[in-house]
Amino acid sequence: MRALAVLCVKNEAAFLLEWLAHHRVTGFTDFLVLSNDCTDGTDRMLDRLQELGQLHHLPNPGPHDGGVQWAGLKRADKHPALAGADWIMTLDIDEFVNIHLGQRQLGDLVAALPDADAIALTWRLFGNAGITDFIDAPLLDQFTMAAPSILHWPWRAAMFKTLYRNNGMYQKLGVHRPKNPDKARVDGALWRDGSGRLLPEKFQRQQIFSPFGRDNYALAQLNHYPLGAMQSYVVKADRGRAVHDADRLGMDYWVERNWNIEQDTTIAALAEKRAEYLKRWHADDQLGALHAQAVTWRRHRFESLMQQEPFRALFGRLLMTPGAQPLSIKAAQELYRFAKIGNQSQD
Repeated sequence: MRALAVLCVKNEAAFLLEWLAHHRVTGFTDFLVLSNDCTDGTDRMLDRLQELGQLHHLPNPGPHDGGVQWAGLKRADKHPALAGADWIMTLDIDEFVNIHLGQRQLGDLVAALPDADAIALTWRLFGNAGITDFIDAPLLDQFTMAAPSILHWPWRAAMFKTLYRNNGMYQKLGVHRPKNPDKARVDGALWRDGSGRLLPEKFQRQQIFSPFGRDNYALAQLNHYPLGAMQSYVVKADRGRAVHDADRLGMDYWVERNWNIEQDTTIAALAEKRAEYLKRWHADDQLGALHAQAVTWRRHRFESLMQQEPFRALFGRLLMTPGAQPLSIKAAQELYRFAKIGNQSQD
């Protein structure tokens, strides 16, 4: 089984090797990575990894019509790597597939759901856990506190990314789900969630949220680390968002994602195998040097941003703000009620 992961990155060289190593040991066989006008050496690291046969590097220079990530996915649609894949998934650098059955491989998940054309892997949000300083250590080891397995608010916590069969039912990549369904075939597409349940027919054509108020993680989940250390978040705020590049990251984004309620270390089951890849890549003269330079770049970038009042103020607010707390079902229902009223008033 050939499984392709598609990734868009900008100034993420300090985290790239960990992401790649984890998904190698999870069972992805091919990688198509797009670099977006990087200044920290990410593009050079990708060039070296391509030389070593570890991935395909596709530059995605601006201008980016419709947003950085959408522009990148349009470029990726034309890449020959897609044609050879049995399964495809688009991911971000802070998203890690976490499979809970068998040897924790993609093959185990696909074998458990043999009729599935698409498997929706719901985010499990991992919070900051009060970590201030960026350090050169695996994210997966540092951040182990997460949202509750059942969370009623915010609605974004139910978003998913899709592992889908490359059988022609969908003809274009999408951020959360494949796009351009084949009208003659899509009505027969079988979508299942991370607990193996059959999803409603509306998922065949739309929907980027898993059903609310239930555990979607029995077989697999998508560990999402959107915050990292506070220093890293300041650098991320400067970079901006991949999809909505006009939006600035601030405290609203932080509060909705800073979940530190339950400990989840299930992804550590692959840590030893992941470490083998990291050791090999860090031993490469070029990759080792590029990684070290990226770590230095990130620290210097934080220091530079702290000379500017907006970023200094943001960092201060991060230090003062406690982690998110779950809302009661009643409070969440009330928020959804207001949202429904608001949507109707705009029709």
